[in-house]
Amino acid sequence: MRIYVVDNGGQWTHREWRVLKYLGAETRIVPNTTETEKIADADGLVLSGGAPRIGTEMQKLGNVGDYLQKLSIPILGICVGHQYIAIHFGGSAGAAKVPAYGKVEVTVDKTSDLFEGVPERFIAWESHNDEVQVLPDVLEILAHSENCRVEAMKHRTRPIYGVQFHPEVEHTQHGEQIFRNFMKVCRH
Repeated sequence: MRIYVVDNGGQWTHREWRVLKYLGAETRIVPNTTETEKIADADGLVLSGGAPRIGTEMQKLGNVGDYLQKLSIPILGICVGHQYIAIHFGGSAGAAKVPAYGKVEVTVDKTSDLFEGVPERFIAWESHNDEVQVLPDVLEILAHSENCRVEAMKHRTRPIYGVQFHPEVEHTQHGEQIFRNFMKVCRH
């Protein structure tokens, strides 16, 4: 199974790659400026977190919109990747009322293949100034936290997911299980 990590300038992009590799995926990190045709052989994509502020630096996310538009494979957006997904499908994202750095308790609101085997409440690691503010109708909320209404979301008809937190870091409980679950979706 081939899952590429799209580099959006995140501090933990290599950790995403490492977790996927450890779990047995054939993986590599690709710049977000890579042409869609050059990654069309992937079974799935992870859109990494990143330094760009979604409200003012969206152009730094390169071809991510093309990947969402042109590829019909599972996609998992993390942090800024998650925020971009919401915007791409007609929602909005911008400055969080309460920027989050460190541990938060995430509550799973809706069972889904992404959270299979994950408890209803778990500790996750956050590192963000921005968050999803308006969720478009094609996306549904999967989880929230005290200060963030959209900690996780899923497209209603396509295998596209987003998480505001960072499942790739060791401080996030069950992060490895979330990646396993995403890999399971990529197998189908």
